[in-house]
Amino acid sequence: MNLQLFSELNLKEIFPFELDEFQLAAIRALNAERSVVVCAPTGSGKTLIGEYAIYRALSRGKRVFYTTPLKALSNQKLRDFRDRFGADMVGLLTGDASINRDAPILVMTTEIFRNMLYGTPIGEVGTSLVDVEAVVLDECHYMNDRQRGTVWEESIIYCPSEVQLVALSATIANSQQLTDWINQVHGPTELIYSEFRPVPLEFYFCNPKGLFPLLDNNKSKINPRLKPKPGSSNAHTKGGRRNGGARLEAPSLEFTISRLAAKDMLPAIYFIFSRRGCDQAVANIQNLSLVNSAEAAQLQQQIDEFLARNPEAGRAGQIEPLYRGIAAHHAGILPTWKGLVEELFQQGLIKVVFATETLAAGINMPARTTVISTLSKRTDRGHRLLNPSEFLQMAGRAGRRGMDKIGHVVTLQTPFEGAKEAAYLATAQPDPLVSQFTPSYGMVLNLLQTHTLEEAKELVERSFGQYLATLYLQPHYESLAYLQAQVAQIEAQLQSIDREQLAKYEKLRQRIKVERQLLKTLYEQAQEARTEQLGLTLNFAVSGTLLSLRGKHVPTATPIPAVLVAKTPGSGQAPYLICLGQDNRWYVVTTSDVVDLYAELPRLEIASDLLPPVEMPLKPGQSRRGNQETAASARQIPDTTELNIAPEVLAQQAKVAALEAQLQAHPLHKSDSPATILKRRNKSLQLQAEIAERQEELNQLSQHHWEEFLNLIEILQRFGCLNELVPTHLGQVAAAIRGDNELWLGLALVSGEFDQLDPHHLAAAVAALVTENTRPDSWVRYALSPEVEEALAGLRSTRRQLFQLQRRYNVAFPIWLEYDLVALVEQWALGVEWLELCANTSLDEGDVVRLLRRTLDLLSQIPHIPYLSEALRRNAYRAMQLLDRFPVNEIVE
Repeated sequence: MNLQLFSELNLKEIFPFELDEFQLAAIRALNAERSVVVCAPTGSGKTLIGEYAIYRALSRGKRVFYTTPLKALSNQKLRDFRDRFGADMVGLLTGDASINRDAPILVMTTEIFRNMLYGTPIGEVGTSLVDVEAVVLDECHYMNDRQRGTVWEESIIYCPSEVQLVALSATIANSQQLTDWINQVHGPTELIYSEFRPVPLEFYFCNPKGLFPLLDNNKSKINPRLKPKPGSSNAHTKGGRRNGGARLEAPSLEFTISRLAAKDMLPAIYFIFSRRGCDQAVANIQNLSLVNSAEAAQLQQQIDEFLARNPEAGRAGQIEPLYRGIAAHHAGILPTWKGLVEELFQQGLIKVVFATETLAAGINMPARTTVISTLSKRTDRGHRLLNPSEFLQMAGRAGRRGMDKIGHVVTLQTPFEGAKEAAYLATAQPDPLVSQFTPSYGMVLNLLQTHTLEEAKELVERSFGQYLATLYLQPHYESLAYLQAQVAQIEAQLQSIDREQLAKYEKLRQRIKVERQLLKTLYEQAQEARTEQLGLTLNFAVSGTLLSLRGKHVPTATPIPAVLVAKTPGSGQAPYLICLGQDNRWYVVTTSDVVDLYAELPRLEIASDLLPPVEMPLKPGQSRRGNQETAASARQIPDTTELNIAPEVLAQQAKVAALEAQLQAHPLHKSDSPATILKRRNKSLQLQAEIAERQEELNQLSQHHWEEFLNLIEILQRFGCLNELVPTHLGQVAAAIRGDNELWLGLALVSGEFDQLDPHHLAAAVAALVTENTRPDSWVRYALSPEVEEALAGLRSTRRQLFQLQRRYNVAFPIWLEYDLVALVEQWALGVEWLELCANTSLDEGDVVRLLRRTLDLLSQIPHIPYLSEALRRNAYRAMQLLDRFPVNEIVE
């Protein structure tokens, strides 16, 4: 291989075919020493750009790391690159395997790359990255993965800026935001975006009547033939029900496959969202063969050779359909068997693979057709319609470059979804990437080993999540700036005002307000007391008693001072009162018209001949003007305004009057507009309070990840992993562990509970720390050894403390301590045969392999973790040897 520095002019030396424009654009960007984000549809040839980065690095004597989200995908890339570059040029690093790790092309999972970066101060080139020119981040859209997406963000943040990043992603809605973020936190980065598919997709809809084009001629709307007509028997409402209420019928499996075969649309990946559904589909077409005699002969030979090498790998229900070109592919199947299915499918010998959606995640199994059996799925958050990116990821598997002119995507009628939902997903734009960045115990400890708290904060705030939050909060920041500008303007208007005088003036106004309120209260209390007294004394009033009148029969705005002249029997028990008012008018009233009575004052002397006019009827409401004789008596009636006012009311009135005099004398009160000045000042204070409140909200939103980071520090300090901010021995143990909860694993390993366990017991105990039983109906017939039960029981108190602290700080990392399933691990370590092991559990074979491999992963870490006992390290190594045999061991050929 000629490894000279390739340019665009001699690219045909390494790629002897026509390159697409987006591929050429990416190559130009790499040659300009820029990182790239390549967003293009599945199957469009993004991998070629990663390969060019490899050629370019090799020509300079440099290395390339090629990262993938899955170990299976890493293994596949290893095989591909060995074929292309030579076996000695390629190495592999996964949690289970380390092959030729110093090779110039090193394939690894993205998590392994992130962990390598932890060991060096961020931004520096550590020993693991010496001579690395570029890092390829394949399937970069995995940043959306809720459980593992944070690994991609950390890898980008921590990667030294002199190392080029080649991020390969399926199309996403916010590719420019992703590029801008990488440009900001890593270095110059260019977006290479393409919607071009070398093999365009054609969408179909299958129902019991046949297979029809899903979209119209413009490929933008539903095919009019599939649109239900109002009132027709095909019209249906949400949920797939006809107008009459019956559910719509789905096409049978055999009918669908026969339609595909008749239209030469095989081979196909047939997506079914459950393992059981995939297995049942294989069983349901037991009488169908999809291969010709030549293909059948090839299948016979290759399958028989595989079974001769791996006699334990075949299962009843899987082997016979494979001879007919039919297979299932899901996580419950042995990885070795899945590898055979993938190999045969790539050769075109398998015509239909029933697969769960995990197959859509980058595994190289190109098909002419993909069938998506249902457009909704059950998740841990309930049943929901597929989102556009999930649909496009599966649809994108259709169409084999260089083999097919068109890729076919078939959606099916179900009782729940129809052509309307299918057309929506087929024409929808992809979803945006969202950040899944979450600080972990391992992140905190690893950062604090090599960075100050301030440096750690700066790194945390460089996350994609923080970047998106800043964009989202930008309008809020702009609104905040507007409020601050308003405050500045008001404060400028108040600049000439003496703030001390203004404060005193406002304080005086507020005091007057309070004292007036107190005066009002005292007056009301005095009035209540007078009213009670009035009710008691009114009936005993005699001629000459001073009264205040106002009411129904005295229509005046203010009370009228009057003197009681006589009483006359009324219509009830209460008498009518005949009174002469201070206004020299006679009034006939009832007791309800008397608002005050001054019985304690001396009575006025009323002349015996002082009587009301004879023409005035003695009925309430009657009133007549007095004469000159009555005017003399009326003038004797005193003003009642100040009579009988309580002393405390008078004192309060004086206090209010004195304060009001002070206010009148204040310099500010004499200015032109004291009310305007105070209004501006109050507006300024109001705006400042609103600014402070909004600032607090923004700080909480913008520093969400940092608050999580600080909460983890609190928990780590509680368990002695940090001495202030310096990792202790226990902290260094937890920092060296890869897992879902590094603190829990570290606490368990240093507890001493596992130190004296025999290797087979240790394997089971370690399995308990990494196993989650997601299905309560799972069972295992083996009993767990007392030694293992005792060791696990010794961890319960620590687990309870950690659980309580995590709940207090709203931390959701799992704290597994599984008893029910891990006896399987102990029996496997004791040498039980694979078939016997699987016969004694309800778990699928793939699940058993996964359980054992997770156990192996943690066991393989123990010898490299500092400060653990030598006995534990030694027994962990022996336990690994007991577990690592077929079909658990991962054979990379």
